[in-house]
Amino acid sequence: MNQPNTFSSSVIPTWVDASLLKGMLRGIERESLRMQSNGFLSQKNHPKALGSALTHPHITTDYSEALMEFITTPQSTIAAALDELRDIHTVVHQHLEEGERLWPLSMPCMLDDNEENIQLAQYGTSNIGRFKTLYRRGLGVRYGRRMQTISGVHYNLSFPDQLFAELQQQESDQELKQLSAQDYRSHRYFGLIRNFIRLTPLVMYLLGASPSVCRCFLTGREHHLQPLVKGTLYLPEATALRMGRLGYQNSAQKELGIHYNDLHDYLDGLQKAVHTPYPEFSALGLDDESGEPIQINDHVLQIENEYYSLVRPKQVPQAGETPSQALKNRGVGYVELRAVDVNPYSSIGIDEIAAGFLESLALYCLLSDSPELYADEQEQIDRNQTEVVNRGRAADVKIELGEKTMNFQAWAQQHLATIQQCATLLDQANQTQLYQDAIVVMQQRLAHVENTLSAHVIEDTLKHGGTWSFGSVMAQQHVQYYDQHVLNQERKQYFDELVQTSLQKQAELEQDNDMSFSQYLAKYR
Repeated sequence: MNQPNTFSSSVIPTWVDASLLKGMLRGIERESLRMQSNGFLSQKNHPKALGSALTHPHITTDYSEALMEFITTPQSTIAAALDELRDIHTVVHQHLEEGERLWPLSMPCMLDDNEENIQLAQYGTSNIGRFKTLYRRGLGVRYGRRMQTISGVHYNLSFPDQLFAELQQQESDQELKQLSAQDYRSHRYFGLIRNFIRLTPLVMYLLGASPSVCRCFLTGREHHLQPLVKGTLYLPEATALRMGRLGYQNSAQKELGIHYNDLHDYLDGLQKAVHTPYPEFSALGLDDESGEPIQINDHVLQIENEYYSLVRPKQVPQAGETPSQALKNRGVGYVELRAVDVNPYSSIGIDEIAAGFLESLALYCLLSDSPELYADEQEQIDRNQTEVVNRGRAADVKIELGEKTMNFQAWAQQHLATIQQCATLLDQANQTQLYQDAIVVMQQRLAHVENTLSAHVIEDTLKHGGTWSFGSVMAQQHVQYYDQHVLNQERKQYFDELVQTSLQKQAELEQDNDMSFSQYLAKYR
């Protein structure tokens, strides 16, 4: 895929049958800020009526106390995953404080001038709870709290074992044929990851919905944006500013050299980062003047999750395992696609069109050749991403491919044509038309730039007179949707019970503290 102007007319081998795709699983994580009725970030605590953010399996918080995260279980169909996400949103809406709503955009609602008013997520008095809050305090010290108020959608996807078994059976490379099933699966998932990274400009154009931002987000920061309307800044042809240099960036991570050519090297790179001091972070100190810790350590990464990437290899950790240990012990179990903006027009931040496209794209990435990805190509991909983030809707956008450049539209159309074949196979496996319908919508967005989400956001931000007004109108529309969505008695009881069990689990963790937090932290450090 990294060769200039070489596009396969098909990536689906003749022996691949739709039945090999039965058993795919997907799960969705969606982030959303709690917004006050005046448009500013909520200052209130996570609603206790929703249970414990530390131990609830579906409703938690991310960076700040006001940044909620909703997590589905792995589901056998897109429809089931979206239905569960609707249930979670409805439950949350029913328990928000008076006047609070869920902000519908990736870029944040109004923030005041004082960053300290972005309150860190709180998880109680247990050592693990305090550790999670300290990690977030460290992020704020390192990168600023504003940067941590951005929301996204993470799409988790796994392919069935029988597909990997058949792929391995058909390999001509004897070394690959002799790998264990676990190692071969990891090998193929890493190929998917490399290709997804190469194709992120396509994702940013087709799913990008953050071409503008409230001016308050950039308080005290240099930027290259232009005024759109009072209180809103933008770039005229931008697609996904969330994915550019105004979004989550970590200059220290750029120097890590972590790559996705195989699981062993990836894990070695992560471990090195978690154990290597970084001078700029050392200069911040570990504790404040009163002796309270302000970051877990002064290393390039405080913990593994601080490593920011557009796609992650994942494995479900067992008790006591870190994410790296889970990957090392059982290989890659699924991939987490993270380059997805929140869709403000969907009450749950994502729709079946985006889901169908992402799954078709992931299958394309899995089945396509995937050469190893090194620093020079990664730098080229970064430039391509920056160009599409800032100018993706311009007619003259070019993509760098090796020694050559190519018109972005032509590059994207050639990939979409082959992705469509993967969509057809997925439709056959699921006895649906959803996947092909999704690609048709994406082709329309490519052919007519005014159909992109980012173009709609600009149009509606102008129509409503600014980011806050547009976001508020959409948030209110979503409220009406949640009010109409009725949970059946079984689902309602399920969520009611989770409130009690999550609070009980948090209480047990707080009673089980067998050492002080300073001892706990010293042990980790």
